[in-house]
Amino acid sequence: MITVDVSLGDRSYPVLVGAGARRSLPTLLPARARRVAVVSQRGIPLAVGPGKEHRRFDIGDGEAHKSLTTIGELCAAWAQWGLTRGDVVVAVGGGLVTDVAGFAAAVYHRGVPVVHVPTTLLGMVDAAIGGKTGVNLAEGKNLVGAFWQPHAVICDLDALETLPERELRSGRGELAKYHFLTGDDLLAMDLEARVAAAVRIKAEVVAADEREDPSNPRGRAILNYGHTLAHALETVGRYDLRHGEAVAVGIRYAARLAHRLGRIDEARVAHHDAVLADYGLDGSLPEGCDPDALVQVMARDKKAVDGLTFVLDGPAGVEVVANLDAALVRDVLDSMR
Repeated sequence: MITVDVSLGDRSYPVLVGAGARRSLPTLLPARARRVAVVSQRGIPLAVGPGKEHRRFDIGDGEAHKSLTTIGELCAAWAQWGLTRGDVVVAVGGGLVTDVAGFAAAVYHRGVPVVHVPTTLLGMVDAAIGGKTGVNLAEGKNLVGAFWQPHAVICDLDALETLPERELRSGRGELAKYHFLTGDDLLAMDLEARVAAAVRIKAEVVAADEREDPSNPRGRAILNYGHTLAHALETVGRYDLRHGEAVAVGIRYAARLAHRLGRIDEARVAHHDAVLADYGLDGSLPEGCDPDALVQVMARDKKAVDGLTFVLDGPAGVEVVANLDAALVRDVLDSMR
């Protein structure tokens, strides 16, 4: 078992990584909690034993259920059961579950503790860490949310044994992102060390810039490398892409955009393609994509406070670059089709 601490002063918390880690759940719950609301989805086989009175609340599967409607239904169900501010929520599932349960916990009674038990590789290395919670609007991904740090995170590697290959590949999309942020060869590590390394990288970034200061081009926003286009592809919704697969497309696109801006050379672009291939990712734009629709959605991205904004590679490493010309952004999309 490996423990990584997310250092945020009196809101610091541990992230446990290892096979069978879920058995530590009772020791990680707030001592005063009497009841545990377990939020999950049908079909998630990982069972947890909180060691306290608990009830399971299943939410729907798919991005359509990552919505304010789901938040309202979940909070209403908790209120009917009698969940109080002194109790605790435990989220068991992938990134959708931890995002939804975390946001509901943040707003219910103005905040109840939450423990995340991610069951996907993507959830373990990214979604469950760092306190970003939120749901989608028709206009874009994660446009409504809150910063709500968990009380603890448990990454039980047993959960990965039943994941289909495509879900594992989706997780590798986020792992590839960390490669470009640090240069670390995560593929050279065993699974436990690889997940812990990704958690440690994200924990360090979050500890330095918890709330994503927009004036800091190399702060927490760098964790969105590849995500601007990825979120647009997911919002348009007509493409059969898992989140990590969409991130791989976004990373490949970001390399080409950075090259057009003179920030990196052709060798660095080729390096991006080679790393994605090593992680088993294609990164090609889906057939039939609509560049105009994608640019329109990217203009509504949360980072776009100063025009079209991307996280791009460059001489100083990955950083936020704002106010890009829409014609150039579209032209690079066209060149990838």
